[in-house]
Amino acid sequence: MRKDRFTEKHGFLSDRRGREGHAEHEGGIGPHGRGGFGGHHGHRIFDHGEVRYVIVALLAEKPSYGYELIKDIEERLNGAYSPSPGLVYPTLTMLEEMGYARYEAGIGGKKLYSLTAEGKGFHKLNKALIESIFARMARAADLHGRAESPQIVRAIQNLRFTLKLKSSTKKLTDAQIRAIADALDEASKKIEQC
Repeated sequence: MRKDRFTEKHGFLSDRRGREGHAEHEGGIGPHGRGGFGGHHGHRIFDHGEVRYVIVALLAEKPSYGYELIKDIEERLNGAYSPSPGLVYPTLTMLEEMGYARYEAGIGGKKLYSLTAEGKGFHKLNKALIESIFARMARAADLHGRAESPQIVRAIQNLRFTLKLKSSTKKLTDAQIRAIADALDEASKKIEQC
């Protein structure tokens, strides 16, 4: 696999969870791009370098500004993740350097990006991979939508508050720790059976 100049120049890397991003390790699926949904649950959407394919696919649909791409990805993931400008704009620069995208001055001097002929060829050549990435995005959006039901969110918040209150008011005994762990394990088993 060819290592592109952008990776060397801008330092894209994967952290322990495999979340894509540049030096800030952004790109995992979660509220505002960090942990939460996906990162802590093992449901990774973007593997290293895959955001470029998403952006190419979105640009194949229509020319866009960087902030429009951010919002489009967030909407397609049902709010589960919003890529940071620190991920999207360097990726656009990379695509431009690779000859896959170009920009023209748009409203207020903002850069309106579109695909070049070479970018359209790259999109066509990687259509199967792009479709699999978008399928993962759709599954994540669906899971996020179900996980965000008000009743479940309320119950999770109640559990967090109770655990925090219980552990911060006094030192727990070994018996209390075991009882709490057993209750949580039992709740997990019941949830799995739903």
